[in-house]
Amino acid sequence: MLQVNYIKANREEVLKGLAKKHFPEPSLVDTIIAFDDKRKKLQYELDELQAKINAASKEIGQLMSTGKKDLAEEKKFEVAASKALLQPISEKLLTVEKNLHDDLIKLPNIPHASVPEGKTPEENELVKEGGKKPILYEDAVPHWDLAKKYDLINFELGNKVTGSGFPFYKNNGAKLQRTLIQYFLDYNATAGYIEYEPPFMVNEASAYGTGQLPDKEGQMYHATADNLFLIPTAEVPLTNIYRDEIIKEEDLPLKMTAYTPCFRREAGSYGKEVRGLNRVHQFDKVELVQLVHPDKSYEVLEEMLLHVEKLLQSLGLPYRILRLCGGDMSFTSALTYDFEVYSAAQQKWLEVSSVSNFESFQTNRMKIRFKTDGKTQLLHSLNGSSLALPRIVAALLENNQTKEGILLPEVLHKYIGCSIIN
Repeated sequence: MLQVNYIKANREEVLKGLAKKHFPEPSLVDTIIAFDDKRKKLQYELDELQAKINAASKEIGQLMSTGKKDLAEEKKFEVAASKALLQPISEKLLTVEKNLHDDLIKLPNIPHASVPEGKTPEENELVKEGGKKPILYEDAVPHWDLAKKYDLINFELGNKVTGSGFPFYKNNGAKLQRTLIQYFLDYNATAGYIEYEPPFMVNEASAYGTGQLPDKEGQMYHATADNLFLIPTAEVPLTNIYRDEIIKEEDLPLKMTAYTPCFRREAGSYGKEVRGLNRVHQFDKVELVQLVHPDKSYEVLEEMLLHVEKLLQSLGLPYRILRLCGGDMSFTSALTYDFEVYSAAQQKWLEVSSVSNFESFQTNRMKIRFKTDGKTQLLHSLNGSSLALPRIVAALLENNQTKEGILLPEVLHKYIGCSIIN
């Protein structure tokens, strides 16, 4: 959530940022400013009236102590009349504060200056490309056929037990999932990330804190009886660990990692573009989250990019890094880079990670702060996938297929106990 003082001091910059994100209601900026002006006016009236009541009450005590009861009684009538005015002003103030908050949470984060113009994924900026695209043998097939051939993933069984988008992993498919999760966690731990195993459901306050509510409520599974939400990513419970807390500056940065299943309704997703593991409703992911000093967040963003890039390099997958344009960014992000890997059998790029700096947008919602020189400031939050498994698995199966079987990256051999799936 943007801060009102920032909006008022940087109105034109905010409007330009909203335009870059193609936000449809720029008039909300002036509505918010007007509500804040009205809020301040009502707060001033309330404070002045309360001060008048306090002064009169003190005077009543002095008059009573000196025997001037008649004057004291007159003052009591004045105090009663002033108190009668408190409630309507307080009610107006509460209404204005609610209207202000309701409009504030509709505004997305303002994109960083480096974010390119554009509205669609095709307008994202290519930053870097690495690795070598494999040349497959003539009879190479996509991962859904490989999964069936080697009995790794059963999509039909998932459809029977739960529904489309909930695959069953089995045999070496299940073992490969567990292998990748362990490798990713170990890799993150060596970089100083503290591992957590968080809950897979969160309350409404947590979903609001990271920006899933009210922006993405339609994409989350909602357990209505208890008003809990299945997490779309470990970012939600991890970042909320520090909600409503003031962190010691010497404890920064806070680096967290976790494996969780992730649940996304992805309403309207169907067709060949989402076949197999390309888009599922439940998937495994290892996440990175950092809470950092605001002066260092873009330096940390670069460190996280390098961290994810080296992880992809270790798997031997061809990849590219994209800087998302304004129209393709998330509601909460100030700057996002996507990592995509090349799927040789499908001859297409598949997104496997997003690494983002949210600046103070999330921490303002969650009131995650730190103290420096006696002043309290908001921290900056960042997160990234390290990595999301479905499309990594798809690319590993497809790119490493041979007539003898599926070759596995060397870094996984000690985890899975073999070098080939056949």
